[in-house]
Amino acid sequence: QVQLMESGGGLVQPGGSLRLSCLASGNIWSINAMGWYRQAPGKQRELVAHIESGGAPMYVDSVKGRFTISRENAKNTVYLQMNSLNRDDTAVYYCNAELSTDNDPMLLVNYWGQGTQVTVSS
Repeated sequence: QVQLMESGGGLVQPGGSLRLSCLASGNIWSINAMGWYRQAPGKQRELVAHIESGGAPMYVDSVKGRFTISRENAKNTVYLQMNSLNRDDTAVYYCNAELSTDNDPMLLVNYWGQGTQVTVSS
């Protein structure tokens, strides 16, 4: 019963900030990596930021210097701090986790949240 629950989306003016949160819950054994994807109308889903256990955060070029991804491993939570938002950041943002469950601790599987809308508009 693994579930990823996103929060923090909403409407913000250009130049503003938002902080997205994603909580993974259920019969989780361990989480190897977590990340954020987004999809705007008419465009394919793209990886925004990604962080693995023991690794450095990775970002798509368009958000480097503006977005910051972080994890609280003990809480199975990942955050995305978004600053200097512009209209091109408008999209549905999806949380992703690569994790194993109690049923098979050695098997890593990708799970997705339902998405949260981020709208940047004046």
